Amino acid sequence: MRWRVWAPGHQKLEVVLFGPQGQPGDTLPMTRESGDFFTATLAGKGAGVRYKLRVDGQGPFPDPWSRSQPEGVHGPSEVVVPDFAWKDGDWKGLHPESQVIYEIHVGTATPEGTFDALIPRLRAFKELGVTTLELLPLASAPGTRNWGYDGVSLFAPSAVYGGPEGLRRFIDAAHAHGLGVLIDAVYNHFGPDGNYLSCYSPHYFTDHHHTPWGNAINYDGEGSDVVRELVLSNVDMWIGDYHADGLRLDAAHAIIDDSSPHLLEEIPRRARAAARGRSVVVIAEDDRNDTRLARPVEKKGLGLDGIWADDIHHQLRRAFAGDSEGYYADYTGSVEDIARTLRQGWFYEGQTSQVHKKARGTPASELEPWHFVHCIQNHDQIGNRAQGERLGADVSPAAFRAMSTLLLLSPYTPLLFQGQEWNASTPFLYFTDHNAELGKLVTEGRRKEFAGFSKFSGNEVPDPQALETFTRSKLDWNEASKPEHAGVLALYRELLRLRAQEPILKANRRGSFDARPLGQNALVLERRGPGGALQVIVNVKGGLEHRLPAGARLALWSEESRFGGASTHSPLSGGVLRLDGPSAALVRLEG
Repeated sequence: MRWRVWAPGHQKLEVVLFGPQGQPGDTLPMTRESGDFFTATLAGKGAGVRYKLRVDGQGPFPDPWSRSQPEGVHGPSEVVVPDFAWKDGDWKGLHPESQVIYEIHVGTATPEGTFDALIPRLRAFKELGVTTLELLPLASAPGTRNWGYDGVSLFAPSAVYGGPEGLRRFIDAAHAHGLGVLIDAVYNHFGPDGNYLSCYSPHYFTDHHHTPWGNAINYDGEGSDVVRELVLSNVDMWIGDYHADGLRLDAAHAIIDDSSPHLLEEIPRRARAAARGRSVVVIAEDDRNDTRLARPVEKKGLGLDGIWADDIHHQLRRAFAGDSEGYYADYTGSVEDIARTLRQGWFYEGQTSQVHKKARGTPASELEPWHFVHCIQNHDQIGNRAQGERLGADVSPAAFRAMSTLLLLSPYTPLLFQGQEWNASTPFLYFTDHNAELGKLVTEGRRKEFAGFSKFSGNEVPDPQALETFTRSKLDWNEASKPEHAGVLALYRELLRLRAQEPILKANRRGSFDARPLGQNALVLERRGPGGALQVIVNVKGGLEHRLPAGARLALWSEESRFGGASTHSPLSGGVLRLDGPSAALVRLEG
């Protein structure tokens, strides 16, 4: 085996080998090569070797490029050989035009919190009707519990979840069930605790750019070619070595790069090359509403496949839950604005944002709807609330069913958060396991963050460092069979079945749909395709009486008793649709 380490400005590097009990042992000197690299070889050894690196007599430190950190981010690094016996040779990858994404935090999705514990759940995901599982960040982070956005060992799947072999087993099993797997990758910042990059080079970070997390990663200054390769080879690894079907790029707007080509252009290119013929998907979380992200490179775009478009979430949350503080101040929640957001894909297309104090967004019409990822809840929108409460805690069950119906019958790519399909009641709180000093700062910062919101009192915010905060966030799968949740699950299964099988709903290109208000408190989303048209009529509040065209038939109603609703009579009578309070109806029009 061979080590190769980049350490500009340093004179002496050594590999320190560690024994099975964690004790340091033999030391191997490293030889300096051109380009500020140091190398060393160890004959007759390979997988399982544990080591650290000593730099000019300092350390030894973990290897920030290591493929495994079995004892955590501060422990010895471990050599991993990608020799897994894959069984997914017939897997061709994802179809980005017809995805239904299901977001998962591995540590809270099951009581055990591991990849292997998720494998028995794969059948349920497939039967639900999702196509793609999106895993929150997997890179090793400090401690035993974390959202994953504090990752510091990019190449080392968390040992807490099951490490490299556990991830390979999970993805292989997912493919056997016909499910794709996306990995949430964080390239806009690296976590502070266990971050040893600066021990090797001053060029990993730059003070020329700044992010909300401090100095930016150096993607365009001195030494940036190696820093960029850190990310691009990480992309290669997830797609090539682990057979992942794509990436979700966290906060892509904070990946600052003034060079050309932009790193965001190189990432999808490397991902597709690493897939070796499989179809892969790269999606950006980005709050700029910028179509350039998903525009083809030949049309002066960056070539990504999708963009998280949160405007629809904010409009619906404002309408049904009444949220108005923070970024919700930019949204009215009116049926006119909800309809406009549905027509376009996002709401802001260049208007001035009150929150950002500047123009935001570009016209969305150049992108087909599948490029836009819509949701009514995700890890951020739940976990970044003071109590980590889900949507179901703030809206009625009827409103939850209505919002879900609109989400899953729209032409856009829907994203669900774990347990959403049965309106799970368990919170998803913000939790960490940092060292005591950093943990205290995180707790204080979290409580200060919510002190200015009228709905929250800072002292009531659960301590992110407390073990209870993590355990409270564990998903309770037993809820799904309880009467108050089973109806919602039946609704989700039926909506996703229609989405996959109904020809009209499969026609999801621009020009095949429209949305418009119906009075002050309702709206209609019309889908057109082979055989006629379907209307999704959503009532936000109050009563609605709407005369339908002759021959219209009720195909689904969110308040049916089988979905948990209390009504036993059809809302359609004599050609008039009557909805009382939050609800949604799917109506089939004659062709």
